[in-house]
Amino acid sequence: MDRRKFLKQSSLASSLFFVPSFVRAFEEVASNKLGYKRLVIIQLSGGNDGLNTVIPYRNDLYYKERPSLAIKEKDIIKLNDEVGLNPSLKPLKKLYDKGYLSIINNVGYPNPVRSHFRSMDIWQTATNSNEYSQSGWLGRYLDNFGKQPYSAIEIDESLSLAMKGENVNAIATQDAKSFYNLSKDPYFKNLSKHKNDAHLSEHNLGYLYKSMIAAESSAKYIFETSKTYSSLQEYPNNKFGKQLKTTAQFINSGLKTKVFYTALGGFDTHVNQINTQKRLLSQYADGIEAFVQDLITNNTFKNTLILTFSEFGRRVKQNASIGTDHGTANNIFVIGENLKKQGFYNNMASLSDLDDNGDLKFEIDFRTIYATVLNKWLEVDDKKVLNRSFTQLDFI
Repeated sequence: MDRRKFLKQSSLASSLFFVPSFVRAFEEVASNKLGYKRLVIIQLSGGNDGLNTVIPYRNDLYYKERPSLAIKEKDIIKLNDEVGLNPSLKPLKKLYDKGYLSIINNVGYPNPVRSHFRSMDIWQTATNSNEYSQSGWLGRYLDNFGKQPYSAIEIDESLSLAMKGENVNAIATQDAKSFYNLSKDPYFKNLSKHKNDAHLSEHNLGYLYKSMIAAESSAKYIFETSKTYSSLQEYPNNKFGKQLKTTAQFINSGLKTKVFYTALGGFDTHVNQINTQKRLLSQYADGIEAFVQDLITNNTFKNTLILTFSEFGRRVKQNASIGTDHGTANNIFVIGENLKKQGFYNNMASLSDLDDNGDLKFEIDFRTIYATVLNKWLEVDDKKVLNRSFTQLDFI
C-alpha cells in the first residue's frame, strides 16, 4: 500500500499518528512564517435553522409560514429595527455591541444538496455539488502552506474530511496528556529499533514506522507546551465547552498551531425544534462567551478569528411536527477583534422570492468566505487551496 492510499484509508491516519517531528519542523520553518494568527472553525452539525437564529421579526411572512415555530417578538434580542437574535444568543449581543461579530446572510452554493453527509462533504472540501474530493480545504492548506500537521488540530477523537490533505493530515485529539501518554506506549519504543531496516521504504511499512515514531516527539511538544497554561476562566460543563477550553489552552500556551476545528451537533430539528435549538444555541453562545473572554484575558483574541457554519439551513415553512426540514442558504457568524464589516455584512434573504422548493435563495458562495479567510487572515494564496479563484469579501 502506497503512502497516499494509506493516509486515506487507515483509521490511524485520522488522528494521532501522522505527525512529523515538531522539533525538526521548527528548525525548518522560519518564525516569521509561523505568525500568530489563528483560525477557529466551529461546525454546527445537522443543519441549524438560520431563520430562527437570525430572525426577521418585522416580516409578516416569517410568522405566517411558522405559526407555531416563530419566536415571539417580545422574546427576540433586537439588533436593529428589522432583525434580531434568538433569545438563547444573548452573549452574542454583547459581541455585536462591541463590534466583534459579523453576520453573513444567505450563504450557500449553486445546485444545493439536502443530504447531511453530501452537503457537509461539499462544505468541507470546498468543491462543486457535482464534484467529489478526498481532501478537505484545510487539508490542502496544510499540503501547500502548513507542510506539517502541527499547523492544524481538530479537538475531537477523529478527523473531519476538512482537515485531511493529499499528503499531510491534521491532528485529532481532545486531550494533550492522553495524546502524550499514548505516544509512550512500549510498542512505540520497540518500533524505534526497526526504523532503519533496509527493507523499509516510502512505499511500504517504512512510512508507517517512521510516522508513528515521529509522533512521539509531536505529542511531547504539544503536551509540554500546552501544560504551561492553566485557564482560570469558567467554561460550561458540556462537551462543546470542554472543546473550547482545550482550544484556548492550546492558543494561550503559545502552541504554534494556525487552525483549530471544533463541532457542536444535534441541529437536525425535524420534530419539536424550539426546545432543542434553544438548548443547543445556549451551549454555543455560553461556550463562545467563555472562550472569547479567556482569549481577551490572555491578549490572544486580537489574533484569533472564529468562523461558525452549518451544512445547510432549513425550510422557510414549518412542517407538521413543529420542526423544519432540510433547506439551503444559511447565515455564518464571524467573530474577531479585527472585523472590517461589523454587524450585518449583507441583508436578510427574501421570504417571498424563494426557490422552487420553498427555500431561501443563496447570495454568497461559502467558498468566497474561505477565500477571504485564506487570503486576508492566514495570508496564503487561496487559489492553491481552493483550486480556483473566488471573489474576495470585505468582512476582514
